[in-house]
Amino acid sequence: MRFMVIVKATPESEAGIMPSTELLTAMGQYNEELVNAGVLLAGEGLHPSSKGARVRFSGKDRSVIDGPFAETKELIAGFWLFQVESLEACIEWVKRCPNPMLSDSEIEIRQVFEAEDFGEAFTPELREQEQRIFEKSRQS
Repeated sequence: MRFMVIVKATPESEAGIMPSTELLTAMGQYNEELVNAGVLLAGEGLHPSSKGARVRFSGKDRSVIDGPFAETKELIAGFWLFQVESLEACIEWVKRCPNPMLSDSEIEIRQVFEAEDFGEAFTPELREQEQRIFEKSRQS
């Protein structure tokens, strides 16, 4: 099972306050543990929303909203992608994480859809297309 492990933003992360050497060191050690255990597939920190944008969809119309965005509690400051056997295993890994922020923080865990989750709607042709896309993305 794959899980997106989402580090929620804080007022400090949205202000662009960078982590200390101590926190970077602790996170580096944690990430190394994840890699050594075969859990970590990807992970990155994100710039504050002031450097981002949102694209709003309404039928065929698209509109762009420039950051920053008001609700810090709804924003993401970073993520990991874990591959583990269960939600419980993912939770145990997350509980071992150093606090990723200067103040109290939250990490949200969401399971990633797999092809099997879509049932018959995910036809053999769509599976082949997904495989081609995946292989091309790995070549880039």
